[in-house]
Amino acid sequence: MKDNQNLTAMDAQRMTSLEIAAITGKPHKDVLKAIRKMESAWEQECGGNFSLTSEKVDMPQGGVRLIPVFSLTKAECLYVATKFNDAARARLVLRWQQLEKERISKQLSGSSEPKLLVTEKEILQQGDAIRRQQIEDENRPADGCLTISEIAKMLDTTVKAVNRKLVEEGVQYWNGGRYKLTPKYTDRGLAKDRAFHYYSLDGEKKERAYLVWTSIGMELIRTII
Repeated sequence: MKDNQNLTAMDAQRMTSLEIAAITGKPHKDVLKAIRKMESAWEQECGGNFSLTSEKVDMPQGGVRLIPVFSLTKAECLYVATKFNDAARARLVLRWQQLEKERISKQLSGSSEPKLLVTEKEILQQGDAIRRQQIEDENRPADGCLTISEIAKMLDTTVKAVNRKLVEEGVQYWNGGRYKLTPKYTDRGLAKDRAFHYYSLDGEKKERAYLVWTSIGMELIRTII
């Protein structure tokens, strides 16, 4: 019964997306975007949506307006933090440690601090595991496909030469920072998109995609090269 009470107390502690933005130094709109993007995976694994509410904020010219604000439990907050860089995640973990100590101090003044039922490290690991599984599921259709680097090595040529030839032959084109199949070749089973994640210069985790080639696509490249 005592364990259940501790869990309830931990769940009762919440942090708004505005607080997360202030602690991490990120614009609130970027925090909202990260939360919305990660909500579907959380709902799938945990069976519940994030709590969305609104809050009044002061305007620079005077007056106030209502803005959408997420209210997250500790677990939800630290799960969302897996999308942030290490420094931002560390600031959130330290803030939650502070809140937890304050809660424990109020409940058990003078007692030794009990072990937390779920540690920050465990929550972050669980969040990373969910996101890794999400990426694996997303990339499953591309299993067994070859990258252009692997193909170039097999054909004893360069990536630049292969890409240039595919563009010249009208198989692919450059758009939005990546190569894409032209409409003529889109539905021939030549290639799939494979997603990868990276950090931007400001520490935000982003996602991009690139072409990987099926055995059918490989044979086409052989005939072209």
